[in-house]
Amino acid sequence: MFIEQITIANFRNYVSAELAPARQGVTLLQGENGAGKTNLLEAVAYFATLRSFRGTPAGLLVRSGEQQAVLRARAERSGRNLLVEAELNLVGRDRFRLNRQALRRNDDVLGSVLATIFSPDDIEVIKGGPQLRRDYLDDLLVSLRPKHHAARAELERVLKQRNALLRSANGVLKPNVAGVLDVWDAKLATVGETVAQERESLVCNLRPEVDQAYAQLSKLGAARDKAVDLLYERSWHGPLLEALQASRTEDIRRAVTSVGPQRDDLVVAVQGLAARTQASQGEQRSVALALRLGGHALVTERHGTSPVLLLDDVFSELDPGRCEALAGCLPEGQTLLTSAGPVPSALPVVEHAQVKAGVIYPDRGAPA
Repeated sequence: MFIEQITIANFRNYVSAELAPARQGVTLLQGENGAGKTNLLEAVAYFATLRSFRGTPAGLLVRSGEQQAVLRARAERSGRNLLVEAELNLVGRDRFRLNRQALRRNDDVLGSVLATIFSPDDIEVIKGGPQLRRDYLDDLLVSLRPKHHAARAELERVLKQRNALLRSANGVLKPNVAGVLDVWDAKLATVGETVAQERESLVCNLRPEVDQAYAQLSKLGAARDKAVDLLYERSWHGPLLEALQASRTEDIRRAVTSVGPQRDDLVVAVQGLAARTQASQGEQRSVALALRLGGHALVTERHGTSPVLLLDDVFSELDPGRCEALAGCLPEGQTLLTSAGPVPSALPVVEHAQVKAGVIYPDRGAPA
């Protein structure tokens, strides 16, 4: 798929702006730090995820002093024209429209726009805590199968209710608390097993794609041992319902649910060593990028169309060799790429624009 035109108003530092990226190849957005380059990628990504990939609360996406931001994307997917519109409101609920039809639930827009996002902060998926890796898996699952969003939301709802009940017990398992816990344990076991199984299946399919992407970025030869390995690590053994019942005393004492998919982790290894603690900074960045490119390949295969690839300042933290390797192995389709400095000469730039203080200055052709 590709974005024909993105229009934004009162979004971040933009009063209004319009961008028509190249349908194929790279659209390069250059400008100084703080000019608003990443904000443009954030606007495109919002349609795919319904949230900021930078973790910014929705209210802060609206330009200071305004009450509403408006995003509009004209796109084409598998020969079908799409018009997706969003109103982000400081007061009242956000609203979405698809082909000028109001959507009853904002979640219904998921799956219309497909996008893969990489930013420098992605290194935290490797270096940071398990929650970031679980989010990576769940976000990718939503791209592959938008209905996973409902399972993810149900898991969060059940956990919130169960943890609230554990806190209210004040460390004492009374009969009335035990009875209600039985109900929430059954609900958590059902949705938890589903989420964990979907994550495990995803990791199995993702493993060879990530390994291949990492090999390309690292310029490893074909005759090599597997460079990157992925393992989904559950926080329990056996049926989840039994694990919840076995951990009940500990959960009451700690007032928190100690087993379940909310405690699982994605273990990432490079050449047999834990990437989180043993890989160099450069290797960690390459693995983080390989995770995105591997997921991009899976989504392309599943939907029969390539997501829009959004690369935010991707070359700033890679060594020259990896920069050249990435420039030469970008997947086919539409890519929007931001940079505050020069880019590799091998990069297939089709459109070029300068961004200055929330204003876009298009300049067709590759930069000088």
